[in-house]
Amino acid sequence: MNTKLGTLYGVSLGPGDPGLITRRAWQLLSGPGHWTYPVRKKNSDSYALDIALRAGLELPAEHSELHFPMTHDAEILARYWLAAAQTVLAILQRGEDVLFLVEGDASTYSTFGHLQRSVRALQPEVTVEVVPGVSSFHAAAARSGEPLADVDDTIAIVPAGYGIAQIERMLSDFDTLVLLKVKPLLDDIIDLLRRRDLLDQGWFIEKAGAPEERMVHDLSSLQGQKVNYLSLLIIKNPGRQRNEMQRGCRKKKDSIDE
Repeated sequence: MNTKLGTLYGVSLGPGDPGLITRRAWQLLSGPGHWTYPVRKKNSDSYALDIALRAGLELPAEHSELHFPMTHDAEILARYWLAAAQTVLAILQRGEDVLFLVEGDASTYSTFGHLQRSVRALQPEVTVEVVPGVSSFHAAAARSGEPLADVDDTIAIVPAGYGIAQIERMLSDFDTLVLLKVKPLLDDIIDLLRRRDLLDQGWFIEKAGAPEERMVHDLSSLQGQKVNYLSLLIIKNPGRQRNEMQRGCRKKKDSIDE
């Protein structure tokens, strides 16, 4: 008799505040599932696991760390994704559910998307459920006291690694710009905002919701500072030129009236 496959869950935990864990995530983590969580190297700390433990949840006897190194080398990453998928699939094939702990939201710049695809490449019939969560930029906006968008505002959410030229173009195209993983380019971004007279229109948030959270509105004070990898910028551009509205959307300048 074949054992029924377990279900793979992507359990979003929010960006760091245990109070932002959803009831669905809490229900799953309080149940019998096998916890898995990402680490950068073997036996290192897991930020996602730390959120769950700070919430008062107990690490079950059945748990496994999955190693995802910090590298852009596709060949190296492929080996580690395959190893993680094989580990997860072996658990699922025993009939156990696997709960993969995710900081933030599992659908947004998350390792879970890669894991899900890798497991299904090995066994397509695996059932997957994604438990949505609070993203870091939503928590950061709440902490800043400023809305991400109002009425018909436009928003762009991008990794800062696309570069200064791309960031400058988006400042002209969007009312709110959320830049993730700003650490490597922070000084260059501050210089750009100073040149665009937008320094007072930004908020820097580091480790939103965690005990070490830091929020800075005086962006010039960050010049030359070292910041955490888990940091972002929310930038407003209130003087952006907009086009005329048409049926709830703004007309393009070159549109022809019929």
